[in-house]
Amino acid sequence: MDTLRNLLANLCNLLVCVCETFQYALTFLRAILCSRAVLAAKLLAVESQLAACKQQIASNKRPRPRFTASFRLLWVVLSNFLDEWEDLACLMQPATVKKWHTIAFRYFWRWKSRRKGGRPPISKEMQDLIYKLSKENPLWSPERIRDTLVLLQYDPPCDDTIRKYMYKPRKPRKRSTTWLPFLRNHLDVSWAIDFFTVTTINFATLYVFLVFDHGRRKVIHFAITRNPFMNWVIQQLRESMPFGLQPKYLFRDNDGIYGNGIGGFLESCGIREVRTAYRSPWQNPFVERYIGTLRREMLDHVIVLSQRHLERLLREFIEDYYHIARPHQGLNGDTPVSQTERPQILGPSKLISVPVLGGLHHRYVRVAA
Repeated sequence: MDTLRNLLANLCNLLVCVCETFQYALTFLRAILCSRAVLAAKLLAVESQLAACKQQIASNKRPRPRFTASFRLLWVVLSNFLDEWEDLACLMQPATVKKWHTIAFRYFWRWKSRRKGGRPPISKEMQDLIYKLSKENPLWSPERIRDTLVLLQYDPPCDDTIRKYMYKPRKPRKRSTTWLPFLRNHLDVSWAIDFFTVTTINFATLYVFLVFDHGRRKVIHFAITRNPFMNWVIQQLRESMPFGLQPKYLFRDNDGIYGNGIGGFLESCGIREVRTAYRSPWQNPFVERYIGTLRREMLDHVIVLSQRHLERLLREFIEDYYHIARPHQGLNGDTPVSQTERPQILGPSKLISVPVLGGLHHRYVRVAA
């Protein structure tokens, strides 16, 4: 609606300008046909009225006139054909007329240099595709994006046009893959360790140490203590890696409990230590997500009585529910410990529920009726 209103307003202004220009042309033709005496009389009448108008403007009794587009165009033409036109400009300064001339030339040059052909602009769909591919693949160049679009049977523009519509980060930096793809590329050969705390009924703080397998989202080992220290952590790592079962990478944060001995122990075992940035738990997402799951699905619903009680709860939750009965989206609905194929039940069947943690959760077994 606003676009239509603006279009009508522009058409009306154009018609008014054309009509005024036509009136100026008629006035000029009549002046040519008049005798010199009549023309001098008319000039005297116009100059007397102009002098009165200038006097009123100077005394602030009348505001300055607003010049129309046709009036400005007329004076631009007169400034090109009259030698002493500056002496005739009484209501405006000569610099104002020169400014009007500059504006008129700008519009003229814009009209003359308008686009008359060439390649049409690319579609919004192609712009979105280029933006998406460049944002999801920061290592890709415009040439690579163009070749990919050709393989997908699109008609991409040239490389310079693709560069124009590529994703541009606010803080450009050296091209590198993000942290999450790095984790995904090393899931099967990487573990993570982390601590979290649990408060008992008598307000004592228990520290739970976790060793977590990224590939199967499996808890390799856990231990509980009231006073964690570096040698205790090293012993727990030894217990979690029996018979040469160890990862290639081990992710951990910068907790002061680990000290300087953890790095030396991992190096002696042939394990590469990957330390996350300070205050960046999102760089160790899988174990952090598991701790959140543990709190939401168990710890928020029980009151821990003692260290032995917490150990029993964790063992039952992990071994009887999380590992064998809880499906995981990251594993395409599978459980951390893959279940062996059960015989197919063709006839009638029934579902047996097995309570876990006193009925807080259940795991189900389908058997023949």
